[in-house]
Amino acid sequence: MSAAPGDPVYRNPVLNADWSDPDVIRVGDDFYLTASSFGRVPGLPLLHSRDLVNWTLVGHALQRLEPESEFTVPRHDCGVWAPSLRHHDGRFWIFWGDPDQGVFQVNAPEIRGPWTRPHLVKAGKGLIDPCPLWDDETGEAYLVHAWAKSRSGIKNRLTGHRMHPHGTELLDEGKVIVDGDRIPGWFTLEGPKLYKHDGWFWILAPAGGVETGWQGAFRSRAFFGPYEEKVVLEQKDTDVNGPHQGGWVRTPSGEDWFLHFQQRGPYGRVVHLQPMRWDEDGGWPVIGDDGAPVTEHRRPDLPPQPPAAPATDDDFPGGRPGRQWQWTANPRDGWATHHSADGLRLTCVRSADAHDLRLLPHVLTQRLPGTPCTVEVDLRLDGTEPGARAGLAVLGDAYSWIGLRRGTDGTVHLVHRFAETAAEQERDAAPPRPVPDGRARLRVDIDAGARCRFSYETGDGTGGGTEHGPWGGFRPSGQVFAATPWRWVGALLGLVALAPTGQGHAGTATFTQFRIRIQEKRADR
Repeated sequence: MSAAPGDPVYRNPVLNADWSDPDVIRVGDDFYLTASSFGRVPGLPLLHSRDLVNWTLVGHALQRLEPESEFTVPRHDCGVWAPSLRHHDGRFWIFWGDPDQGVFQVNAPEIRGPWTRPHLVKAGKGLIDPCPLWDDETGEAYLVHAWAKSRSGIKNRLTGHRMHPHGTELLDEGKVIVDGDRIPGWFTLEGPKLYKHDGWFWILAPAGGVETGWQGAFRSRAFFGPYEEKVVLEQKDTDVNGPHQGGWVRTPSGEDWFLHFQQRGPYGRVVHLQPMRWDEDGGWPVIGDDGAPVTEHRRPDLPPQPPAAPATDDDFPGGRPGRQWQWTANPRDGWATHHSADGLRLTCVRSADAHDLRLLPHVLTQRLPGTPCTVEVDLRLDGTEPGARAGLAVLGDAYSWIGLRRGTDGTVHLVHRFAETAAEQERDAAPPRPVPDGRARLRVDIDAGARCRFSYETGDGTGGGTEHGPWGGFRPSGQVFAATPWRWVGALLGLVALAPTGQGHAGTATFTQFRIRIQEKRADR
């Protein structure tokens, strides 16, 4: 989506892809946002905006997941959960919970870094969604976090700590400051964001589950409570299911806004922007249209900005992928080769798991757009090893990919493969077709229901036409594939090169001109 500079209205979602569990801050005239990255690397994405509507991806705060030995293979339900972004004492700070390790923290003098190595603030199983607060009035520092029942046996409660002002250690054993089991009708309380406003400690926290939940607000005169609560955002009669979990930010002119996610199945958790105000009678936050999410609204009182969105297209200059790409585990040397021209040159990595892309750490991925689109990339297979293959995938708990594979006789074939959710290995989605020159242009058309139609064209006439010059014209392949989420993650677009186990180098595959074209014409934000 784009924003017309003169348009007084924006439309949700403002980030129409899987930017899960967003948190936002303002520093001067700039707004910054981070989100969950789970087991993908690099992690902790960093987005920038000047108007809260148009966002660009400017980097990542986490170059490798630690401990590194735990993330040599894909772990999409682990890693970075629900980070909190803050600016204090001239530095940017991000706290997050790894459900298997504990609460981590990194910090940097500038948003683009350099960021420190991850520091373990509190070790333990099931410690998630931490958020710090430095109280400028008293000099005290605090931290609140939630619990993952899958690791700790505990859920639906928030634990508070005193924290050392330098942010590297906690000063007590912690105390439950909000127990959701004691609030009638509340369950799965998590994702707290901690603030100090108008003499109150505020915790903005979601409950009720990602698909059907609501946003709660808690307040107390003292950090350790007692807290009173109120529901401040819920679906009501809108089509925005489960609107919750995000962050509050104030503009220089004093306007208040709230960014949160909406769970959209294979598209993941897309981000909405809601107006926010403080009720004059009770002093509670009022989010959206009297507690219901808005589809469109007057833009924030901020200087007009040119249309912008996180990058998707890539020519891979020098063989380097753009910021939008993430590996499915900690990367290793040799997966991608840097060179002087354009194009991504991936090594056909040998693997005993070549039968299942979901098990491979060397898949390069980016988020699936939340609107109908066409994805294209050119591929040349240089790997000469029998079984060497490469292609374009739509990855989730089920997946499908189209690409090229070297046969035992040395011939390259166009192949289209898929695996169902419960399947332990993939199988053909269409019969293989010979491609003598080892080159193809691959395409996936994705509709509003995340249904994917694969097609291809080659340079030797097998594509079925001549309207594309040296290429043969696009030809459909296989049945329609319905994209699925991947554990906690929305479906991903992936580029991969691999080979079966064996000795020696299996060669490379080169991807060029990766493009995503939005299919439907949408009104400007």
